[in-house]
Amino acid sequence: MRRASALADTPLEAGADLPALDSRHLRPIDLAALRPAFSTHKPRILILYGSLRTISYSRLLAEEAGRLLTELGCEVRFFDPKGLPLPDAEPVSHPKVQELRELSQWSEGQVWVSPERHGAMTGIMKTQIDWIPLSVGSIRPTQGKTLAIMQVSGGSQSFNALNQMRVLGRWMRMITIPNQSSVAKAFQEFDENGRMKPSSYYERVVDVCEELVKFTWLTRDASAYLTDRYSERKETADKLEARVQLKSL
Repeated sequence: MRRASALADTPLEAGADLPALDSRHLRPIDLAALRPAFSTHKPRILILYGSLRTISYSRLLAEEAGRLLTELGCEVRFFDPKGLPLPDAEPVSHPKVQELRELSQWSEGQVWVSPERHGAMTGIMKTQIDWIPLSVGSIRPTQGKTLAIMQVSGGSQSFNALNQMRVLGRWMRMITIPNQSSVAKAFQEFDENGRMKPSSYYERVVDVCEELVKFTWLTRDASAYLTDRYSERKETADKLEARVQLKSL
C-alpha cells in the first residue's frame, strides 16, 4: 500500500527546506516590474508567410492580417522569403538572412502564416524560422516577443501546421497567444482582388489580430523581466565565479 506523504495535510511556508535550491539566485516576484508604464510607440509587428507561389493564399492571408493590425494601431512589416537560402547553405552574412534577422530584432510581435503541405508547415516557413537564432551574443532575437499563428489549407480544415508552429514558437521562447486561425479551402475565401470575403474564417482572423495586439501591449515593456530566469542567473554567476577563480591562480 502506498504510504501517504507526511506533508499531505501540512501547509507549506516560505523558507521550507529546499536542498537543491541556490537561494542566492531566487528572487521574490516584483509586481512593479510586471506593471511597467506602457511605451507609447506603435507595436512593431513582423509578418512571415510560407509560400513563393504567384497566387499565394498564405501571403494573401498575411496581407489581410497586416491591414487589420495596421487598423489596430500597429506598425507592420513583411519579410519576402524569395531568395532566402536554405539553412547553412550560405553564411549568415547573406543579405536575405541579415534582412530577416534585423526585422526579427526590430519586431515586438510576429505573425507566422503557413500553408499546410503534406500535413505539415512548408519548408519555406521552416527555413525562415531556422535562420532566426535563439541568441546572437547577448541578443535574443525572439525571446519574449508575442506570436500569432495562422494557416491555410487547400482542403478541409486542419491544424497540423498550427500545431507545429506553436511548438516552434515555444522553442523560440516566444509568447504564443492562445487564439489561432485555420482557413480551410482557402481558394474559396478570397475574391478576385485578393481580399478575404466576409465569413466566420475572417472573423477568427480579426480575433487573432486583436488578441495579438492586446498581448503585445501587455507584455512588451515587461519582456525582459518576464524572461529573467533563475537557471540563467545561476549559470551566469557560476561562470563569473569560475572566471574570477582562474584569474586568482
